[in-house]
Amino acid sequence: MSEIINNREYRQKILKELIGELHKGKTVDEVKPRFEKLIEGIDATEIAQMEQALIMEGMPVEEIQRLCDVHAAVFKGSIEEIHRPTKPEDTPGHPVHTFKLENTAIERLIKERIQVHLQEFKADDNPENLAKLTEDINALWQIDKHYLRKENLLFPFMEKYGITAPPKVMWGVDDEIREDIKAIKNMLKHYNGEKDVLLERINNTINRVTEMIFKEENILFPMVLETLSEDEWLKIEEESGEIGYTLIDVKTKWKPVRVNVEEKAEEEGEKPSNDGYIKFETGVLTPEEINGIFNTIPLDITFVDKDGFVKYFSQGKERIFPRTKAAIGREVKNCHPPASVHIVEKIVEDLKSGKKENEDFWIKMGDKYVYIRYFAVRDEKGEFLGIMEVTQNIKPIQEITGEKRLVSD
Repeated sequence: MSEIINNREYRQKILKELIGELHKGKTVDEVKPRFEKLIEGIDATEIAQMEQALIMEGMPVEEIQRLCDVHAAVFKGSIEEIHRPTKPEDTPGHPVHTFKLENTAIERLIKERIQVHLQEFKADDNPENLAKLTEDINALWQIDKHYLRKENLLFPFMEKYGITAPPKVMWGVDDEIREDIKAIKNMLKHYNGEKDVLLERINNTINRVTEMIFKEENILFPMVLETLSEDEWLKIEEESGEIGYTLIDVKTKWKPVRVNVEEKAEEEGEKPSNDGYIKFETGVLTPEEINGIFNTIPLDITFVDKDGFVKYFSQGKERIFPRTKAAIGREVKNCHPPASVHIVEKIVEDLKSGKKENEDFWIKMGDKYVYIRYFAVRDEKGEFLGIMEVTQNIKPIQEITGEKRLVSD
């Protein structure tokens, strides 16, 4: 462990030196080999963490921004693909799938229209060619919606996980690109014959747009796919339409995979008992009474069946961790950010195998002191039925002192 820490400290020191060299005027090509060696074997998330640490030490975001071009130059050939058991980003309607479709459309606009019309304008800056170029740049301005969704829907979730430096840096570059496009639109509107200046400005801007696409697809998207939970992606997808899309129509709604727990129960031979009562070893209860009891006890209960699907949760008046009915039928591992899935899977494995009968955690949440317990649930023969999660705010209980023997008024 200490070896890992030391490696990170070393990489951070080198990263700081590289930024200093860029600040003094070295080119991307000059620092690229050292940066390439520095990031060998590590993923985009650790690089982001190093940059975040430098900002926490007081380095201005603008200095970190100098690394953007080095990222693009190096990652084109060396970044490791982050393998995932499934690829939700390949599913139509998933926010990352939509971002990538937009990037493809932007690249097509640049290649098939802007670059073609630039050559025609370079040969003859007549009004017709000026109009074509104006139409192209107006279309490119739609990139504002792509950036707005990234900044207003995606970045807040990154900041929630403490990833603040990459969004700041990327937002700064987005703003610069926006300003470049606005300036070009103004130059086209008031064209006064400065053809070479205009051509250079457009070429520089489309290069920056292309570099941003590369940074998104090779740094940003792998990082957030490794961080955000399925529910958070769903939230982004639901709110994306309000901002709109760049150069594409999105007609497909992304729906995470769910299992119909009622059909699953019937397939496994279980039958509903809604019309009668349930007989227990210690008495009988109607389904209505069972529902009322579970919703009244001062605990939040969630039950995950033996196959790992959320099958039930109680609906107490003061639930600590909100649940929606959309959670029913989800695989429990999809209820957590990918980075913590291995912890969830370890808990499930230990409880299912019998290595442990329960696992407990306690955390502070605002004015609450939350006790979280996971129990293996087994039948009378010891067969594993699933896992019960119980959460409770124990702060009021901890504060109890003395005795209370009289009924309150």
